[in-house]
Amino acid sequence: MPDTTFWGRSYGVCVFRSWNLKRNIWWNEVPGEKVAHYYYGRKILEEGGWVFLAAVVDGRRGLATVFKDIPVQICHFHQMKNVTKYLTRRPETLAGQELRNIMLTLPKSNEKEFTKFLNDWHKQWKDFINEKTKVLGTKHWYYTHKKVRSAYKSLETNLPFLFTYQKYPELNIPNTTNTIDGYFASVKKKVAAHHGLRKDRRYKVISELLNKS
Repeated sequence: MPDTTFWGRSYGVCVFRSWNLKRNIWWNEVPGEKVAHYYYGRKILEEGGWVFLAAVVDGRRGLATVFKDIPVQICHFHQMKNVTKYLTRRPETLAGQELRNIMLTLPKSNEKEFTKFLNDWHKQWKDFINEKTKVLGTKHWYYTHKKVRSAYKSLETNLPFLFTYQKYPELNIPNTTNTIDGYFASVKKKVAAHHGLRKDRRYKVISELLNKS
């Protein structure tokens, strides 16, 4: 379960956590969140003898490719958060309201059922999300309902990774990254108690906290 948490815009710590062992197994300072950092982390761990059976990711673009040879589950919480970013909690259009209702069924649904809901929605609203608005006096255009379209595209793109946890029950894959997100919150609260730490000392404190997982 890889993820990165930040203290400010340019200082973060990339962490790999095992949900079965309930411990953090690798971490490293990073200036930003890049897919390359996760490739590096996996490489270091595998060279150290660790074997990856599955991965739970937050849905960041390109991150699933780091684990393309094993089952990948995209976090339901992050997927719903991403859709809400486009639709808001109170969508103005009927299409957006119906799509949000479908999204809310995600945690209690299965792939067959959810896929049907999404496909039925798309059949009904395909013309709506493909509607274009031309910019007067130019050859340019944009999707009239681009936020609803983006919300749908997010679900459509990530659909193959939303129900992995149901396909491999023997691996006990969680459907969220809550275990590492919650741990990050705890670490940040404790680090915040140490005001004025230099960067190198801050990392030592963070490392100690991560090591106590």
